[in-house]
Amino acid sequence: MSFGGHHTRKRFGQHWLTDAGVLERIVAAAELQPGERVLEVGPGRGALTERLLATGLAELHAIELDRDLVAGLRRQFAGDERFQLLEGDVLRLDLPPADKVVANIPYNITGPLLERLVGRLDRPLASPYQRLVLLVQQEVGERIRAVAGSSAFSALSVRLQLLAHCRSVCAVPPRCFQPPPKVMSEVIVLDPLPPSERLEPQLAGRLEGLLKRCFASRRKMLRNSLAGLWPEEELSERAQRAGVSLRQRPQDLSPQRWVELTRQLCPTPQSPRVSSPPIPEQTAHG
Repeated sequence: MSFGGHHTRKRFGQHWLTDAGVLERIVAAAELQPGERVLEVGPGRGALTERLLATGLAELHAIELDRDLVAGLRRQFAGDERFQLLEGDVLRLDLPPADKVVANIPYNITGPLLERLVGRLDRPLASPYQRLVLLVQQEVGERIRAVAGSSAFSALSVRLQLLAHCRSVCAVPPRCFQPPPKVMSEVIVLDPLPPSERLEPQLAGRLEGLLKRCFASRRKMLRNSLAGLWPEEELSERAQRAGVSLRQRPQDLSPQRWVELTRQLCPTPQSPRVSSPPIPEQTAHG
């Protein structure tokens, strides 16, 4: 091996996935086809990299922040022209073109990295990846794929489910890593929606405003969270047209119900409905 003497760095959130079974399931979940280009975030010591290269893919672009690991990776895969390694911060580098993403996400940058790889409701990626296979903290995976009404359902659930089809591959206990983390992990798959199935940007922006407003106080009924947006009677009527009761709480509404509520409460200027008052800016995220 090419990593003798290297020690894990806590500031990078390094936990090496060593379980062969989980590594194989990650590769299988990617469903790689000949000729595809893959972006691997956080190759570490190359355990997953080696398996990805064995699939016959066309190109593997890897991004690694730890310069000591970069040196070892370059030595280990020097003989494979398909392997291209970038040293630096995945949140700052220009990402190389790729069809699919495989990433062992450092848990301390999960939110920003998801936004970088999937986009935002109001600013989705112009050319989305075909598939992302991500190793994340299980709590985050549960929130991403949660169903409305469950305790894990959050604004993140709404955002990601309106940007991609989400599913779980497998749970990953701490013993599968070296050193073991203190939390459970999970492999998830995100299949981003094509541009034709996304929300129009104006509607997406208004939905984002509603999510911030309501999930900032997720224990409150919508009657309280939305107070002042419209006169009380009209607010109730508009919510009813969206199939929503103002006695519900934010986590009770499915992503599509949130879209319908936004259409009713925040009609766009092109809509035949009367324009709504603006939604105040909120700083808290669900």
